[in-house]
Amino acid sequence: MPVMVDAVRTGCDLVVVHHPLMIKPENSIDFSKMPGSVIELAACHKTSIICVHTNLDKAENGLNDLFAEKIGLRHLKAFYVSSARCPDPENSIAGIGRAGLFRTPVALGQLAYDIKRQFGLDHVRITGDPDMLVHTAAVCTGSGGSLIDVFLNSEADVYITGDIKYHEARRVEECSKALVDVGHFASEHIAVDLIAEKLNSMACQAGLDIQITKYEKEKDPFTIV
Repeated sequence: MPVMVDAVRTGCDLVVVHHPLMIKPENSIDFSKMPGSVIELAACHKTSIICVHTNLDKAENGLNDLFAEKIGLRHLKAFYVSSARCPDPENSIAGIGRAGLFRTPVALGQLAYDIKRQFGLDHVRITGDPDMLVHTAAVCTGSGGSLIDVFLNSEADVYITGDIKYHEARRVEECSKALVDVGHFASEHIAVDLIAEKLNSMACQAGLDIQITKYEKEKDPFTIV
């Protein structure tokens, strides 16, 4: 809601967001609460909304590529690609998450510290021996718990994602692999910079005079106490 309020205040014609207003279909729209309050505000002020979630996550040079590059992964490929939709999933880059290699092996504890510093985080959660050397990693921005089986059956030493549950962490531990849970918000918030950069580049190439403003006030809904 604060994003839409700010967009209306500054006279924006379009709001481009990563996370969709609705994860599941709504049976009715109540203007007194989310997502209805945003829909009403957008309609009354004729402000369009575009949500680029899974398509940005999966796209080449999309959100997962940016996240993987920020933590130092190289030789990237898609972490998970549906074989039913891709004739050569082993060599595809457009898919869920990314898998790659670190330039040199790094201890899990050091990797966790590096990720905290890179993304400006107060904490991350890890599963595994902090002294364990990791050579390969799989990353999935957002909630990656549904791909635990994919990770456990992969060659990756560590899985870096958000919103991991207790029993999922136990399974990783039992398989002597490693896990870094950075949180849902931290893994996706970098989408703001990515979207703004791409829109600015496309507008420039097309010769369009469009003012693109990043909303900088979004915060993680969780507070650590």
